[in-house]
Amino acid sequence: MDWLKIGSAVLIIAMMIFIWPAAKHMLHNSPEAEKGDWQGAVLPILAVVGFVLLLMWLV
Repeated sequence: MDWLKIGSAVLIIAMMIFIWPAAKHMLHNSPEAEKGDWQGAVLPILAVVGFVLLLMWLV
């Protein structure tokens, strides 16, 4: 392996080490989902899926 691959691997591992505490904090302190939250997430996803299917159908 050359030095570029070794350096990239070291930086990726360091990034994961530094991000882990922040991700853990976000998971423990995130707000709970309420009744209308799922509709707010599902509708845009369905819109994107529908748009992609429309594009596939047009091709």
